[in-house]
Amino acid sequence: MDIGLVGLGKMGGNMRERLRRGGHTVVGYDRNPDVSDAASLAEMVEQLPSPRAVWVMVPAGEPTRATVAELKDLLSEGDVIVDGGNSRWTDDLANAESLKDKGIGYVDCGVSGGVWGLENGYALMYGGDAADIEKVQPVFDTLKPEGDFGSVHAGKVGAGHFSKMVHNGIEYAIMQAYAEGWELLETAELTDNVTEVFRSWREGTVIRSWLLDLMVAALDEDPGLSKIAGYAEDSGEGRWTVEAGIEHAVATPAITAALYARFVSRQDDSPTMKAVSAMRNQFGGHAVRTAPPKGGDAAGGDGGPDQSTASQQAGAGGGHESAES
Repeated sequence: MDIGLVGLGKMGGNMRERLRRGGHTVVGYDRNPDVSDAASLAEMVEQLPSPRAVWVMVPAGEPTRATVAELKDLLSEGDVIVDGGNSRWTDDLANAESLKDKGIGYVDCGVSGGVWGLENGYALMYGGDAADIEKVQPVFDTLKPEGDFGSVHAGKVGAGHFSKMVHNGIEYAIMQAYAEGWELLETAELTDNVTEVFRSWREGTVIRSWLLDLMVAALDEDPGLSKIAGYAEDSGEGRWTVEAGIEHAVATPAITAALYARFVSRQDDSPTMKAVSAMRNQFGGHAVRTAPPKGGDAAGGDGGPDQSTASQQAGAGGGHESAES
C-alpha cells in the first residue's frame, strides 16, 4: 500500500526501509532534506493516492499535536492518521476528537523495538476503530516481527499508547532489578567474572530475556561500565504509568521504585544507573552521559531546541529519541 511517513529519525528511517522491503510505497517527510522524499507535508500528501494514510513519528507532545493539526488541513474524509510516537493516551483522545468533523480516522500505535526493529520487526500495540485499523493493517503486518505474536489491536483510541506506557513501566522495573543485581555482584568480591555470570543466565534460567542479552552486550563492550556515568533519564512513560496506577488505585511499587531510582541517579554517580543507562543505549541508541573532557561539558542528554511549527518538528530524531523503546 501507499503511506506517508512523517519523521525519519532513528526509528522512522528504519521503519521506512522495512516497509519498502515489504513492497510498500513510502513517501517520507523530514525537516532534514538529506533524508526526506518531499519538501513539505503538503507535497508528501499530494503524492499519496486516496484514501490516504499518514504515519506520524515525531516527538510526543506539542510536536505531534502540531503535526496532526497541520495534517488535518491537508487530508480529507476517509483518510487516516497513525501516531506511532510515544504520545500520552490522553492526547490520542483529543487528536481523534479534533479530526471527527472532517471524517479523518485516527489510530494510536505504541511501538517497541528500538534500533533493532529494522531486522527483527517492531512490537505494535494499536488502538482505534476497526475500520480505520483495517486501512493500515498491511503496514502493521509488515512492521511486526515474524510469527504469531508482536502485534495487537489493544482496544479503542488511546489503548495502544496506554498499553505501551505500561510496557515501558514494566521495562523500568526489570532493568532496575538487573542493574541492582549487577552492582551487588560487583561489590561482594566473591565473584571473579560478573559478565560471565550474567552471560550464563541467558540460557535455562527463569530471568532470561532480551534485556539480559543487551546487558551482556553492554558489559562485553565495557566490562566495568567505566565509560558511562551513573545517570539515567526517564522518558515520561514511567511517570505516566505511576500516575495511572494512582488514578486507578492499582499499586505499582516496583515500577515506582525504579522511577525514583532514576531521579536519585541525577544526584549521585550510581553504579546501578550505569547499568540501566547501558541497557537503554543498547536497545534504543539513547544518549549516555560520559565523563566531561577537560574544560568541557559532559556528553549526552535527550533534549534539544524546540521548533515552532509542525513542519519543523517533523525532523531527524523521530518519535522515539527520548522514549524507552
